[in-house]
Amino acid sequence: MQGRTVAYRYTSLLSRRAFLAGTALSLSAAKANALVQIAEMRGSIEAPELGLLPNTGTDQTQQFQNAVNRAVENGRALFLPAGIYPVANLRFPSGTLIVGIPGRTRLVYQGGGGLLARAEGVSNVGLSGITFDGANRSIGEFTEGLLHFIGVRNLSLENCEIVGSTRTGLLVDRCSGRIQDCRITGAAEAGIRSNEATGLSITGNTVADCANGGIWVHRWKEGEDRTIVAHNRVERIGAKYGGTGQFGNGINVFRAHGVSITNNMVSDCAFSAIRSNTGSNVQISGNTCLRSGEVAIYSEFGFQGALISNNVIDGGTTGVSIANFQSGGRLAVCSGNLIRNLTDKGPYPAEVAGFGIGIAAEAETTVTGNVIEGAPRFGLLLGWGPYMRNVVASQNILRNCGTGIAVTVVEGAKSAIISNNVIQGSEIGAINGYRWLDKATGELNNVTDFSHLSVTGNQISG
Repeated sequence: MQGRTVAYRYTSLLSRRAFLAGTALSLSAAKANALVQIAEMRGSIEAPELGLLPNTGTDQTQQFQNAVNRAVENGRALFLPAGIYPVANLRFPSGTLIVGIPGRTRLVYQGGGGLLARAEGVSNVGLSGITFDGANRSIGEFTEGLLHFIGVRNLSLENCEIVGSTRTGLLVDRCSGRIQDCRITGAAEAGIRSNEATGLSITGNTVADCANGGIWVHRWKEGEDRTIVAHNRVERIGAKYGGTGQFGNGINVFRAHGVSITNNMVSDCAFSAIRSNTGSNVQISGNTCLRSGEVAIYSEFGFQGALISNNVIDGGTTGVSIANFQSGGRLAVCSGNLIRNLTDKGPYPAEVAGFGIGIAAEAETTVTGNVIEGAPRFGLLLGWGPYMRNVVASQNILRNCGTGIAVTVVEGAKSAIISNNVIQGSEIGAINGYRWLDKATGELNNVTDFSHLSVTGNQISG
């Protein structure tokens, strides 16, 4: 073994920079250069120098942990040559910096009821260019993730891949830092789950083919979170546990305030592309949401403050739902969204107002400058029963919808202004009052029969 290690060390030391630079054939020049710089800064340690060899076919957990600890003690990065490293239950201490060859350095979980790797109560942990393979082996009951980071300050995962987890792929609790340019696929639950973040960015990742969720930003109790979720690609997300929207969402916010969800590409989710439950001051802007199984974008339950703007929604049972005034949900701006190709067939028997709605809004909400085409039930649904207060619907284009605008006329509903909208080709009516699901009025444009409504200046055509 000693002779083999020396020979490997000699070869790898001569060729490391050439080997790293050669990855430019499969990576962008910027990423390849960054990889070289990371591996060589402060003089990285080659894993074989510390007795850690790839492709041995034997469990390398002890050798791997020793190599990590030695590199940290010396204040240096650990470079992992390409190959397979069978390991389990690794611990990353403060100052860990491990660099591999993207797509070629592979840590394979050995099972045994644990997890692949974790870090807890530490700082400055960086992982780059590594594939973490769960091999679909059982994970212990003490954790819900193949990789689990707890209370880590300045965590960095960059250009890594996480595959084959029998639970969540990447679980981060009370962490700050960034998850960037990674690929997470095939998780049996969520791809990425953050709980109680303390300053986290989730950007530029691909999360695909996960059985229960894509990216989750959750808190155990309501509070400021301010996670940034941007420029991710989330695809083919299932709802293994069923339900009516608890699972099966591309990006899911729960009890987390101040989250920014921008410029993501989200497609083929069993339920919502983006779902914010009790998330106040959430911003959902510039996203593309394709072929959602239920409501494409949801802001629901006890939220106060939601900005939903400039999203493209193509496919779903409802475009945007800003709901649950009866539970405290209020205060929103919904503008500049393009919504089309909706269906009135949902993943479960229809409840409340049903499916096939462009935008639904209830309280302290402006709905302006949206374009909606082909909502089979309602282009806009304003209020529900007595639950409506201070809603403005103005300067929207509604084309080929069942009813262009449905507004509640149930006793107790408060004020709404419906003005200067363009409504064309509505099959049932352009602007009608509804009592729950029952049409209760004729056309309301320029009609003053209801003191809580101002309906003026709308352009209606067949």
